[in-house]
Amino acid sequence: MKNVWMKATDGSWDQKRNKITSAMEAGADFVLADAADLAEIQKLGKIKTACFFNGNNSDADVLVWTILPLSESDDEKGETAELKQMKMQKSAGKSVAAYVDIQNKKTELFAAAVGKVADYLIISAGDWRIIPLENLIAALEKYDVGIIADVKTIEETQTSLQILEKGVDGVLIDSDDLSEIKKMAAATKMSGLAAEALVPARIVTVKQLGMGDRVCIDTCNLMAPGEGMLIGSQSSGLFLIHSEVDDSPYVASRPFRVNAGAVYSYVKINDITRYLSELKAGDDVMIVGADGKTRPGITGRVKIESRPMMLLEAEAEGKVLKVILQNAETVKLVKPDGKSVSITQIKPGDEVLVKIEEAGRHFGMKVTEKIIEN
Repeated sequence: MKNVWMKATDGSWDQKRNKITSAMEAGADFVLADAADLAEIQKLGKIKTACFFNGNNSDADVLVWTILPLSESDDEKGETAELKQMKMQKSAGKSVAAYVDIQNKKTELFAAAVGKVADYLIISAGDWRIIPLENLIAALEKYDVGIIADVKTIEETQTSLQILEKGVDGVLIDSDDLSEIKKMAAATKMSGLAAEALVPARIVTVKQLGMGDRVCIDTCNLMAPGEGMLIGSQSSGLFLIHSEVDDSPYVASRPFRVNAGAVYSYVKINDITRYLSELKAGDDVMIVGADGKTRPGITGRVKIESRPMMLLEAEAEGKVLKVILQNAETVKLVKPDGKSVSITQIKPGDEVLVKIEEAGRHFGMKVTEKIIEN
């Protein structure tokens, strides 16, 4: 997921506090702040902090240096004093960041060299935003460094996040507009999630089973019609199981819940799968819409209860996919038109949305090997 940094080094403490609070409410990960404000920031909520290094502020989670290209006064080894300090702190176990203002090709090449050392590379590129960031993303692709773009508007944010399709790893928001801060943070958080390619699958089997243990995932998020989670018996094919957002004459709407299926089932969470039985409060989940768009969710509670179960088998792209769900009216899947359909109303010939995966899974991660799941 993309990182959101909030720059809060200018203005009065009240101004800084308002910016930090707005950013935190929108999911910010870091605050770039003055060392003197660290204690006050922690009172606002739990968030990582970064400070410009002054020789006596190692309490921050990340130490930041403004690094300029070599001048004649620097040593013959090609290292500035700031770069030496940064390497020293990193060797001591600190997370370090370099802030580089890209003014020309020389500074761009220098930034690429510094990025091979730093944990984070914060880039200010002015009007020439696209080309320098493209070059740095390409040059540092194989290095473990997060490229953070200094942005002042939602337009700059969106541009930085789309460069070379991959985009930067995060943004440093430099704005006093509280509304704009929230928009920029939200855009950054959403951009890191790839859409899932969903396809229709034709139901071939609907079979009532006996009692089994099923899992309800109650999240800290409210889901909308058409949203749910990707769940199934095989990692090669997962069904979009709808949330309990729909009204029912029997029970109240529970838009935070997905009645997800049998305990052994897989649930897709970003690039991995997990067993439903493994989930616990605080774990990440992935909410998926009928259009394939995804967003992050948080598990608030997992309920495992013995209930009557039902087997569904469906065909898609030459594969037979299976899922076992609770036999209840409130358990629903999603049709190709985006509308939900109850498992008690599904019959052979109906179509529902699924996600086809080519690779198998080993401890939740994709592997390329022969795996047969029946």
